[in-house]
Amino acid sequence: MPKEFERRRVGKTSLTVPTFGYGSAHLGELYNLVTEEESRATIDAAWNAGVRLYDTAPWYGLGLAEHRLGYSLRQRPRDEYQLITKVGRILERPFDPPTFKSQMWLGGMKFQHRYDYSYDGIMRSYEQSMMRLGMNTIDALAIHDLDAAYQGPDFDYRKKDLVHSGIKALEELKKRGEIKAIGMGINTKEALETVAPLVDLDFVLVAMPYTLLDQGPLHTGMADCVKRGVSVIIGSPLASGILATGSGSTSKYGYANAPEEIQKKVRDIEEICRAHDVKLPAAALQFVLAHPAVVSEIPGAVKPSEVEANVASHHAPIPKGFWADLKAKGLIDRDAPTP
Repeated sequence: MPKEFERRRVGKTSLTVPTFGYGSAHLGELYNLVTEEESRATIDAAWNAGVRLYDTAPWYGLGLAEHRLGYSLRQRPRDEYQLITKVGRILERPFDPPTFKSQMWLGGMKFQHRYDYSYDGIMRSYEQSMMRLGMNTIDALAIHDLDAAYQGPDFDYRKKDLVHSGIKALEELKKRGEIKAIGMGINTKEALETVAPLVDLDFVLVAMPYTLLDQGPLHTGMADCVKRGVSVIIGSPLASGILATGSGSTSKYGYANAPEEIQKKVRDIEEICRAHDVKLPAAALQFVLAHPAVVSEIPGAVKPSEVEANVASHHAPIPKGFWADLKAKGLIDRDAPTP
């Protein structure tokens, strides 16, 4: 029997989630193409390892991750796992289907997307996701990518769409019991501090701003989450790759090639890891869970072996002296909570 994960409650809701889940972004073929067989084997490995929290989004492979996750999960008992997807994007037929090529996804499906954070847009996004997943219930919905980097000149009016229209759709769905929690996917420290507080949320899904490599929002956005009773799910605890692979010329950080300053910091952390016989992924996965706002983490994987390695890292013993040395060397914030 797999070792069970601790469960934590999301905000003030009735939803509880395990501290470890599975993020399906890479099933959308971000860095590499993934066969259907590999996808199914990876989700099966997660299930067999005791993983019962699954996160996806229309954006991941332009619908492909939802299709793949839904195919595998809808064959499982629905009351045994929690499912999160995201709203704010509508998928549509491309203007020229034969020549369509995504600028973000190496593979994925051949649909174009448009943003829509209005009432009707949120409801349509939710309904589309249920169709792709092949499921009639979703536990939580997260508002996706409402930040300046994605929205550009349309940022202000899309914020208004959410505040004056879209949030009402989510509140209705929660009031009717169709979803149990309302969240927001966050990519930057600035969005955590300025966009997340615009509406009442039960959780934020933080993709990059709080990791072993970066605790920038520790005293601002993360502290505000504690104050407001908003839970945090860490969406990229391995910093989109480099905290899994370690330093090296092909390492990824922030969904791009890791810059030299990040590479150097990872090398310094790796030195402390060697001194304490600690594996870098274990340090990364366990560090974020020590923060009082954090209820779960959802690292991705595209192979059964990656899932199994992540689960082992989540449970691996780490001596307290390891964290003390990281603070002494200035490699993590001195005020950062540690296990």
